[in-house]
Amino acid sequence: MTAAEQVTDPICAHGEGPVWHPGWGGLRWVDMLAGDVLTLGDTVTRRNFGKVAAVMRPRTSGGAVLAVERGFVLLDNGSDGFGAGTEPRFLGELWSSQDVRMNEGGCDPDGRFYCGSMPYDETSPVGKVYRLDPSGEVSVVLEGVTISNGFAFSPDNSVAYYVDTPTHRIDAFDYDPVNGLTNRRVAVAVPEEAGGPDGLTVDAEGYIWLALFGGSAVHRYAPDGRLDGRIELPTSQITACTFGGADLDKLYITTSQLALEPGSQALAGALFVADVGVRGLPAHPFAG
Repeated sequence: MTAAEQVTDPICAHGEGPVWHPGWGGLRWVDMLAGDVLTLGDTVTRRNFGKVAAVMRPRTSGGAVLAVERGFVLLDNGSDGFGAGTEPRFLGELWSSQDVRMNEGGCDPDGRFYCGSMPYDETSPVGKVYRLDPSGEVSVVLEGVTISNGFAFSPDNSVAYYVDTPTHRIDAFDYDPVNGLTNRRVAVAVPEEAGGPDGLTVDAEGYIWLALFGGSAVHRYAPDGRLDGRIELPTSQITACTFGGADLDKLYITTSQLALEPGSQALAGALFVADVGVRGLPAHPFAG
């Protein structure tokens, strides 16, 4: 069992989507339903992108790609995507219903950006996982999703891990550049009493780190599904995690205040970090 240290005050209503990228100076994450992207520095800075800012990744050309409420945004100029002249370039709505929004995602090893949608009511399987190719083409790679969440790859890039929270599973897919995601199967069955499986990341040893919404913890699972470790946190709604720091040996963890009684959990919405004794993997960038 490992302890986590508090990094920020409880500044997010619904912290999510952390990602570390040296090109923009370190860690960014989102206050998702406020539509804000946060950057960690001597102080935390925010930039708003409308109603929802779901998940962000760096671009190989500089700048960033971001999933917003109903589509994708490119930030073209400036090495970190936030420099002078970096006006967002919205690629268009993918659907018109105001009952569904983007939630979580990431990039594959070939530079394609994925994000899964979910219904605001969190109960009906009307979500989809979309893939934005470097060409700008968008395709649907999964349907029938309820709360689309964590998305990450094994160290050799041959396996993708994915969460649809109500299934209480981490699923695995075989991955290759031509066929994409195939051979879906259960990698980890998460007991309901542990909390809802949320965001995840994979370390350099191939172990999966899973945030547990309602579970006050991050679990580390072996590739064979065995529970290998646990990080306890002083608030219940743990949303996502990523490796960061110069050596990618610190696990940053986001948390949420969503639907909690005001004042019931003093540290809900804070960012935490844990020294976990292993290194992570660099975030795959978007090639577009």
